[in-house]
Amino acid sequence: MTVPITPLKPGEYAPLPDAGLGALRTGKGNLPLESVGVEALITGLTSGVEVAQGFRNPHEVPLEATYIFPLPDRAAVTSFRMEAADRVVEGVLKERGQARRDYDRALAEGRRAAIAEEDRPDVFTIRVGNVLPGERVTVRLTLSQPLPYEDGAATFRFPLVVAPRYIPGAPLPDRSAGDGVAPDTDAVPDASRITPPVLLPGFPNPVRLELGARVDPAGLELTAIRSSLHEVDQEGDTVRLRPGERLDRDFVLRLEFAASAALALVPDEAGHEGAAGDDAEAVPGEGDAEDGDGTFTLTVLPPPEEAGERRPRDVVLLLDRSGSMAGWKMVAARRAAARIVDTLTSADRFAVLSFDSVVERPERLDPGLVPASDRNRYRAVEHLARLEARGGTELLQPMEEGLGLLADPAREGVLVLVTDGQVGNEDQILERLGARLAAVRVHTVGIDRAVNAGFLGRLAGLGAGRCELVESEDRLDEAMEHIHRRIGSPLVTGLTLKAEGLDVLPATVTHLGSLYSGVPLTVSGRFRGPASGAITVHGLTAEGRPWERRLTGTPATGTAARAIWARAHLRRLEDRYATGEHGLEHEIVAASLRHGVLCRFTAFVAVDTRVVAEGGPRHRVVQPVEMPSGWDMPAPPAPMAAAAPMAFATAAPAIFRVPGGDEEELDVPDLLDPLPRTTQRPGAARGRSFFRAPSPKAAPAPPPPVRLSPDTVMPQLTAELTRLRAAADLPGLERRRYLADLGSRLAALVSYLGGEDRLAALAAELSACETSPDADVDALWHRTDALLAELTGGHGGGHGGGHGGSAGPEHGRGFRPSFWKRS
Repeated sequence: MTVPITPLKPGEYAPLPDAGLGALRTGKGNLPLESVGVEALITGLTSGVEVAQGFRNPHEVPLEATYIFPLPDRAAVTSFRMEAADRVVEGVLKERGQARRDYDRALAEGRRAAIAEEDRPDVFTIRVGNVLPGERVTVRLTLSQPLPYEDGAATFRFPLVVAPRYIPGAPLPDRSAGDGVAPDTDAVPDASRITPPVLLPGFPNPVRLELGARVDPAGLELTAIRSSLHEVDQEGDTVRLRPGERLDRDFVLRLEFAASAALALVPDEAGHEGAAGDDAEAVPGEGDAEDGDGTFTLTVLPPPEEAGERRPRDVVLLLDRSGSMAGWKMVAARRAAARIVDTLTSADRFAVLSFDSVVERPERLDPGLVPASDRNRYRAVEHLARLEARGGTELLQPMEEGLGLLADPAREGVLVLVTDGQVGNEDQILERLGARLAAVRVHTVGIDRAVNAGFLGRLAGLGAGRCELVESEDRLDEAMEHIHRRIGSPLVTGLTLKAEGLDVLPATVTHLGSLYSGVPLTVSGRFRGPASGAITVHGLTAEGRPWERRLTGTPATGTAARAIWARAHLRRLEDRYATGEHGLEHEIVAASLRHGVLCRFTAFVAVDTRVVAEGGPRHRVVQPVEMPSGWDMPAPPAPMAAAAPMAFATAAPAIFRVPGGDEEELDVPDLLDPLPRTTQRPGAARGRSFFRAPSPKAAPAPPPPVRLSPDTVMPQLTAELTRLRAAADLPGLERRRYLADLGSRLAALVSYLGGEDRLAALAAELSACETSPDADVDALWHRTDALLAELTGGHGGGHGGGHGGSAGPEHGRGFRPSFWKRS
């Protein structure tokens, strides 16, 4: 296709002083996104946010605009609206494939439409179609999010730019799944959906940003408000960005006030049906009778810290030194890693692995784990001080190597990852390592002003660890104090809940975890019946003594509690899907529609009834984004060969995609989902059917369970038997903890592969033994040894710890994972 380039007329542009090559100011402008407005109401430890994105068509034909943008990774998106001229159209939450069909049909018929989709927990895409020449369209998203709280301060973080992500794997040969600049690969089959084009250096501020946050302490004593990365003004209880700020870094507010233990009981509002509209009727099993009548939120304060002995630790430190870590991030990452090494004691062992496209270890240290002596710690810090950013972010190999070092059952295994998390193959990493992450404590330190918080949070969640986000060097010391405390032993473990006068649904309760010094624990879930009663939290202290706290419920109102719980519930289901439980598709769709919360299997779509254009949009523009603050603009990549092993999704050679002319509708067969498509230039937006979840009218039957087989799990079961026998002489409390940890690993393995009822039952019993004072540890130990010996043929040796995440030959080169399907 040949596209003519028409020169601007005199008076239509003006050169910008000190601007980069090709940066001009025009009277009409050429990018569709005009403004982004964020209004937040922070109430105690939650916030409600409305995001307004204003688009204008500067061209002379109808336009479709695409914008790839971030939202907080724990936020629950609960409503969507399109406003154009005198029209206001409320969005409807639908199964994602159906929403796309409705959107494409509306555009083909000449009607305005908009669609909002989630591609990662913190990366979303909005498309707005049939915007008339000169017309302005505003789309609004409403969301709720919890605020993390630690050491007397809550953090409100709102991301404003999707940073470039490293994309590993070989490019796929056919059409792209989305509108981004990176090709889809066998490791990241939707790379083109998470890699927006980047503005060239010197381009004038293209988007007007307005952001305000009103703070209501909700009974807590507010002592200070701090803004971390932006210049702000405060008017009464509202904090606002100063004019001229750009969308190139996260907005961060820290609110200092005292937390308190509480149990809030929030009944559902009368007539609440989510946002699913008529689609909800097509999904069976989603009545409130099966899902409860309200949501509880429990906040528990940790007990005072007492001195005591802890298990010796094996700590593996993974440091990202890839090209995206250049500048202040590399300096902060080196400092963070050195601080972790310096806090180790003589009873600990450690290893330091730095990685980009290759994995390196300190030259003056032996490979593997070494004692944390003064000399070894000095050599490790010396190695860290010399590291500079380079290469690509090949994260899977160093994580596999690090996990391979943590196999001693007598020691607490800790994996610490220091990175910006800017990779595209998150799902591949989770699928390969999901079962193994459950066997160690995983802490992540995300260093960036536009960090990949969703992925780092998922890693830490699977490893029952801590995720710290560091947006500046000033924040580093505070974050590292938190990580140091997490690497240490928790104050209370084996937490369980016992309800009194409140009908709690056990399957809906979020992860309990452990209690750490200075870190309140928040747990939520659903209940049936009246909003009254109490909950007691039980656990064991580090010394093995029983610990409990009883909290009486207080009725409350609002929709945020249910939305935040639903988002957490959906995230857990999505993570289980990523690690192999593909039969969960229908359950995820049903839960999303029932509670009216967007997820990766659903989408909000708003369709106008009025016909405004003939033949659909003639131009399609992908809105470019700012290069994140502190990043250097990389050189345009060389053309990629068909078997190229990696791609760094950053620079597009142009500021925006040049619009084309008329497009021809083609009926392209597709093995997965033959949705309507449009043919376009190479690299343009194509493959609208990237995602396909089951139709609400006829869900496919779940796949048969994968039976345990020797070639897939024998290495891991053999290694578990070897470690069990080696740990036989542990003291009583440590034996109990070891069996509980083993139970969690076996449960993860059974959950991943399916089948073997005896192993599943044993795993459940082992997991409960730590909190059950009546558990016979010796009897459990012998039964576990006997069952593992039977399953492995009695072999207690062999290589240690196969990953248990192998998914068979279909995961070879060129295979496209079914998770959030690209076509």
